[in-house]
Amino acid sequence: MTNDDLAGMVDTSDEWIRQRVGIRARHVAGPEESVADLAGHAAAKALAGSGLDPADIDLVLIATCTQTERAPNVASRVAVRLGVPAAALMDVGVSCSGFTHALAVADHTIRAGAATNALVVGADKMTSVTDWTDRTTCVLTGDGAGAAVLSAAPEAGIGPVVWGSAPELGAAVRIEGAPARFSQDGQTVYRWATTRLPEIAQRACERGGVRPEDLAAVVLHQANLRIIEPIAKKLGAVNAIVARDVVESGNTSAASVPLALSKLLEQGVVQRGAPMLLFGFGGNLSYAGMVVRCP
Repeated sequence: MTNDDLAGMVDTSDEWIRQRVGIRARHVAGPEESVADLAGHAAAKALAGSGLDPADIDLVLIATCTQTERAPNVASRVAVRLGVPAAALMDVGVSCSGFTHALAVADHTIRAGAATNALVVGADKMTSVTDWTDRTTCVLTGDGAGAAVLSAAPEAGIGPVVWGSAPELGAAVRIEGAPARFSQDGQTVYRWATTRLPEIAQRACERGGVRPEDLAAVVLHQANLRIIEPIAKKLGAVNAIVARDVVESGNTSAASVPLALSKLLEQGVVQRGAPMLLFGFGGNLSYAGMVVRCP
């Protein structure tokens, strides 16, 4: 769905959207496509790329905030699709930072010896909760999914997580009501993200043993360019490729970090083993970030 498509639905324009959020297009799932469908496609691709069999996966974590079914959970539905026979199955509901939260949980679980191979997916169908009459939010949202497989290894490929929240500001991002609709206090989110998060991202680099200027890539939650670019600049990652998938995909919530990361990897623009910062933030207002080595 392009900005011109949106201009035919609500009082907006391509110029207005690009100036304010930097988005050019977004993808919209069909009415019959579920979050489990989106997650299943991404998970199958990640599993195939890992070289593992479905029976090798002993933990499945799905980060999402837009599932409509409560039970079986999305992780269970994805496990059935992939033929994963007996894994621990959990959904992680931390909105836009759900994937990096789930990545940290999988990392901790493997380090503790409770799992060997984990499938971690971020998937959201944000257009299912979009108010198409609200031009401040409908210009942002898109649908998508991204996934990764984590395995135990002699050398750690994932650094310590820095995570937390500002729950007193949590109501600034909402998906509530019947039917559920996404809304937010945009200025509150913008001020919090651009003033608080750069220092927290720097802390994630410190815990990962990497200076910001040595990062090869920075993959932030793809909220909008007016948030991504100031955070990256204040972080000081002057030599890093900064993911800007939001331009083509919109804000896909928990899917945004793995979706943007997968595109960088497929483009081959980051060398294997190079340090990258993954940093999710958003609803609650929560955040989770860590340095990972490019697989």
